[in-house]
Amino acid sequence: MAGRPGAGPAIALSLILVAFVCALTGLCYAELASMIPIAGSAYTYTYATMGELIAWIIGWDLILEYAGSNMTVSVGFAAHIVDLLDWFGLHPAPTWISPAYLPEGLQDLAGNWLYHPGWHFGFNIPAFLVVLLLTVVLVRGIRESAETNNMMVGIKLIAILIFVFAAIGFIHPGNYHPFVPNGFSGILTGGSIIFFTYIGFDSVSTAAEECKNPQRDLPIGIIATLVVCTVLYVAVAVCLTGLVPWQSMVGDAAPVVNALKKLSLLPGGHSLHWVRLVVLFGALMGMLSSLLVYQLGQSRVWFSMSRDGLLPKIFSSVHPRYRTPAFSTWVAGFLVAIPSGLFDIGTLANLSNIGTLFAFILVSIGVIVLRWREPERKRGFRVPFGPIIPALSVVFCFLLMAGLDILTWWRFVIWLLIGLVIYFFYSRHRSEFAKPR
Repeated sequence: MAGRPGAGPAIALSLILVAFVCALTGLCYAELASMIPIAGSAYTYTYATMGELIAWIIGWDLILEYAGSNMTVSVGFAAHIVDLLDWFGLHPAPTWISPAYLPEGLQDLAGNWLYHPGWHFGFNIPAFLVVLLLTVVLVRGIRESAETNNMMVGIKLIAILIFVFAAIGFIHPGNYHPFVPNGFSGILTGGSIIFFTYIGFDSVSTAAEECKNPQRDLPIGIIATLVVCTVLYVAVAVCLTGLVPWQSMVGDAAPVVNALKKLSLLPGGHSLHWVRLVVLFGALMGMLSSLLVYQLGQSRVWFSMSRDGLLPKIFSSVHPRYRTPAFSTWVAGFLVAIPSGLFDIGTLANLSNIGTLFAFILVSIGVIVLRWREPERKRGFRVPFGPIIPALSVVFCFLLMAGLDILTWWRFVIWLLIGLVIYFFYSRHRSEFAKPR
């Protein structure tokens, strides 16, 4: 939190707020997707409909979004690996499993300081290694099957349900008081921080061309996906904040399994020792899936921007044997792996959140602009109620961005400025539209 008001047990309300904002933006994504005859990302949509400069901005922003998301997940994955080793009685030295920057410091279960807040000598090796290993996999090529994805989703759902039903008997109602310790500002901050957990929802909107009846099927698919995710998220949040005081989870990259560990050491809590192992396995499977998908997505953004001439051609070069964009995949891998070893999960999540929210704002504005500029253009799906929903999406996304700390804003502005310098001094002179200028 770093001095900001936390949501406390009201994090459940933060999750509902975020789901509402994602529903608004998801409908905007769906309209843009239905206007483009190919599946793709926000970069593809904006390049085809709003021009090169806006496409560059959103592409540069997507690089930050994907990188921030994977850094966050890789740090969380590393924390769960460490917890898995702990379950088997193995305890690596903190120096090699902790990031070099810990704004909240690091304490053991007894509350003793391992590292005080700030920088220290250390590197999160598990987070670094998992990204590089998955980068090797992606360079060699990977094909996701529906069966494998369904299996991973099933494992995650089973782990979540086991945690919820096991946790109910250990909830202490006193942990819910006060339920909203910092008012609406705390709920807003909570929504801003956990926003990245919903990043994958927009994949539903990219399937617009595959729907038999987009006007009916897309909103149903988007809303149904968000409802199911939100119910599961809220159930976990309610149980977790009932198990242990919410203040004890600040800066924790694996709060669920660490809460189970604390309770399993208490009288009558031995059964949670095995629940913890199941939750660990389900969490690791889910995070591996997310890391693969978003690392793949990030390298493909580099590839697409290079193919359009906005980045050097080497980023769109294809490996002669594996037929994958090897160079952009390796660049994306190191871009994620090194910061994952250095920074804490909160700092990285904030970068992902602000990048995602900014992309959502541009997509929503794009719908409004195209409704005015090209009202007769064919749309397989139209956001209902005219510009009202896109406008609400912009307002709520900006509201969530306002909940992020000033340091995150400065980092984001610097990232955008670097991108604009690259565009005006390099990209715009070498893009596929450079000669007509």
